[in-house]
Parts: sequence; C-alpha cells; structure tokens
Amino acid sequence: MYTASSSVSAPPRSLHARPVGGGPYLDPARPAAAPVLGGGRSRRIPGLGTPPLSGRLDLSGPQGAQLRTAIASVHRICPEFAPVQVLRRSGRSVLLVGTTGRSTAVAKCLLDHSPVWTERIRHEIAAYRSFVRHRPPVRVPRLIAADPDNCTLVIERMPGRVAALNRHPVEAPPRADIRAALGAICRLNAWRPPAGTFDAPLDYAARISRYHELGLLTDRDMGDLQKLVHGIAHSAGRQGMGQFCHGDSLLSNMLLSPAGPVLVDWEHAGWYLPGYDLATLWAVLGEAPVARRQISQLAQSAGPAARDAFLVNLMLVLTREIRTYETAVQRSMHEATPAAPGPAHPGAAPSGEEQRLLLRRLHDDCQMARKAVRAAVGTR
Repeated sequence: MYTASSSVSAPPRSLHARPVGGGPYLDPARPAAAPVLGGGRSRRIPGLGTPPLSGRLDLSGPQGAQLRTAIASVHRICPEFAPVQVLRRSGRSVLLVGTTGRSTAVAKCLLDHSPVWTERIRHEIAAYRSFVRHRPPVRVPRLIAADPDNCTLVIERMPGRVAALNRHPVEAPPRADIRAALGAICRLNAWRPPAGTFDAPLDYAARISRYHELGLLTDRDMGDLQKLVHGIAHSAGRQGMGQFCHGDSLLSNMLLSPAGPVLVDWEHAGWYLPGYDLATLWAVLGEAPVARRQISQLAQSAGPAARDAFLVNLMLVLTREIRTYETAVQRSMHEATPAAPGPAHPGAAPSGEEQRLLLRRLHDDCQMARKAVRAAVGTR
C-alpha cells in the first residue's frame, strides 16, 4: 500500500484449493441436479437457456418435510409460485427456483430461526423493500413478495452467469469479469441512500475486541487497528466517514450478463468504513494478483483516510476468513473416510488438504496486511 515492503498487492504463490462458494444463484449453464415437481414431464424454465428438466422434488423424509414447510411459507405470500428446483439447501435455509406466471423467481426460506439468522434475512428483506423506493446504481432483482415474520423472501430470477461459483476462485477470473465486478462495486459505494434507510451492520470496536479475545489478533494488532479507526474518525469527522457497501461482495454474489452485473444476497448491506467491499474482493482474489493491485490502487486513490479504512477492513475480513477455514479444517480432521484422490468438482466441498492450503495462503495475506497496517500507523 505504501512502499514495496508494505504493499498488500504482492502476488501470492499458486494455490489449488477449491472452497465452496455459496451464492443464491447457480450458473444457468450448469444447473443443479435437483429434479422438478411433476411426473415424467419435462419443463423448461423461461429465460434460463437450459435443457428441459424432468422428475419431481423429493418431499419424503425429514428433508422433504422441511421442503414442504418452506413451500407452504412461500405460498402464503406468493400463491402463484410453482416450485421447480432446489437451488441450495443448508441447515440454515433453502432456496427454490420456480415460476410465477411467465416469469421465474427465487424463493428463500429460513430453516434455522435462531436470532442471528432471523436478523440477517429480515435485514435482507428490508434492503429489497428499500430498493423498491430508492433504486441503487446497480442492477438488483425485483422484490416479488416477502414476510419478515416467517423469514421468507421471493425475488425475480435475473438472467446471467455467476462470476465465480467458489468463494475463493481456484483460478483467476477473466479480467473482463473482474472489471465488471469492480465497476459495479464502485458505483454502489458512491451511492448515498436516504438517511435512515440503512444502518451500520459492523461495530468495528466490538469486532476488533472480539477477535483479540479469541486470540486471532495480537495486542499490537488491536492497538494498531484502534489507532487507525480513531484517526479515520478524526480525519473525516462523524459525517461522511461511512460508505454504503454491499457487505458481502463475493463474486459468487454477482451475476454477469450483457445488460450489466447484478448483485444479490443483500443481508449485510449498510454503512461501513470506506473500502469494505474492496477488501472483501481483495481477500478472495488470491489467484488474481493484477486485480489485487488494481484494488489497492483504488483504495489509495481516495486519500489517506480511505486507504487506512481499507486496511482496517482488510485485516478484519482476512481474520474472519481465517477463523472460518480454521474451523473447517478442524471439522475435516474429525470426518471419517478421506476423499478418493483426484480433482474435485468445481462446486464440491474442499478436502481437508485443500482447506489447509487455502488457510496457509490466508495467513500469508494477513501477515502482508499486518505489515501495511503497521506502516500506516507509522505515518500518523
């Protein structure tokens, strides 16, 4: 960022991990292998450009019961929704693609109604509702129906391909794709929605303290980050120090089409220190050193306060990723049978070894960011 010794744009070594993505849309050219409702009839979903699908949704067993409950929740707010395919199912939520008349739609239903996940989907619903009145400068799906009490959301399914299926792409995405993603993020970050429309999803002081208590940040890390946050506030003042961000600007949350990028999954949208979305992109583009240099240059171009804010965001994002993958590695160590050797499917869960390789790269990135933070503190 500052000098050759403190830059956070140096290219990392090659990595061949394939961590899972997780965006709510799958690439229409590579549909999930889930069957559709109905008998043996084939059914083409309008606008997807995919081959006809056939079969039926499996509504048997405990997972089938969950699916029936989710479909019932959708029908309460959108009776015309005809479920066709399961896009994604996890312990927290299920995503369904279906038709509403002649259009396609995506329904998101929460399965885990614990407070943290309930708050997230309600935040996402509030974001889509606000976009009805105040359109952002990027393309977003149209809200069709929502019920924050039952934690159910139905939005239009936008055409396009996912910019990356994995959270950390195993190969550098095409430069044109990265350029389109960066352009959309920069337009969004320059937008200022009406006061009171969005809040601040991240409490920086609390997050820094929490990571320090968990042993993820050293005493010096905590002190340096606190100094930068204080300096940013002093430089910019309480007014104007915030930047509107998507909050989860992964390439797996972006659809690319000739009409322009589409951003989805808005459950973390709100006001952050400048550069949070750029820091997220930097963190997951470990195989794209050219893109990382471009992101670092964008962060520096807005001045010292924005540059320092980017570094604070980068340290917190990388620390979060390290925590996530350390948990995944520990979990994989307790799994029974190791996977057979051979290349993993691009959408498959990463093996324990692949997770360890990614974790090593994240630690290297965090050390690079740590040096840049210390250099920034030294200039104050």
